[in-house]
Amino acid sequence: APAFVLPPLEAGGQGLSNADVTGRISLLNVFASWCQGCRVEHPTLLRLAREGKIPLYGINWKDKPGDGLKWLKANRSPYLKVGDDSNGRLGIDLGVTGVPETFVVDRSGRIRYRHAGPITEDVWQETFEPLLASLRSER
Repeated sequence: APAFVLPPLEAGGQGLSNADVTGRISLLNVFASWCQGCRVEHPTLLRLAREGKIPLYGINWKDKPGDGLKWLKANRSPYLKVGDDSNGRLGIDLGVTGVPETFVVDRSGRIRYRHAGPITEDVWQETFEPLLASLRSER
């Protein structure tokens, strides 16, 4: 993953940096309040957060100031930390073409998989679970 430091969505909150997603396998999810696919995947992300099996971090991409925070407050946030990428710079560095997009980051901070589109329960079981099992078995 590229080196990055994003400001928080909420004044006084914690932002997000590449250091947060290094040292353990984690998911980096790019979302926006205006994104229909993000609404589709949100129940799956909330379930993953409840189960606590994998750290989930959010990047609020190209949103109007305050909109991402309002959306997360209204719909509950599944993220441990969220960074504000309102100008889309990190999205460019990651190669984001639209939202939602989710990146699997390995223990060394390297992106091992990019998923464009919503993470539904089927996508989670068929794509993410096998990949994560494989990554967990690596030393």
